[in-house]
Amino acid sequence: MKVINTAVDETRRKEQRSVSELKDSRYSWLKNEENLTKLISLKDEDLKTAKAYHLKLTFSRLWEQETPEKAKVFLDSWYYWATHSQIPDMVKAAITIRQHEKGIIRWFTSKVTNGIMEAINGLVQSAKRRARGYRSVKNLKTMIFLIAGGLKLNTVKI
Repeated sequence: MKVINTAVDETRRKEQRSVSELKDSRYSWLKNEENLTKLISLKDEDLKTAKAYHLKLTFSRLWEQETPEKAKVFLDSWYYWATHSQIPDMVKAAITIRQHEKGIIRWFTSKVTNGIMEAINGLVQSAKRRARGYRSVKNLKTMIFLIAGGLKLNTVKI
């Protein structure tokens, strides 16, 4: 969704030069349809930003698909629509999503995201910053295992 939101925003930025009503509307285009109030009049006009927004809303329905097969069909039809939209930023976003298609479709069977890996990566980066350098890679690995592993060490007072 981040890639698509970025594409919608870039399309809006380019189009706001010629359509003054698009100025100061960035966050409105990033909202879901039920949260829109300001853009009701602009949403149905023949704007590239409005078309990009409709592509975004349609893509968000991908997660409502029940099986990986239905999700694949949905993603293929969305990809075709996005690549033929003649909106350069949406075409670029569609190509990026196509490159990650296997992982997106895999979510429908595993329901696992990469959030856990991102959290562990954050812990590793925190360990690196906290130490401001280790004498060896072995010490860095040891510290990462201690921090990311969640070990509770009981210390004995002497």
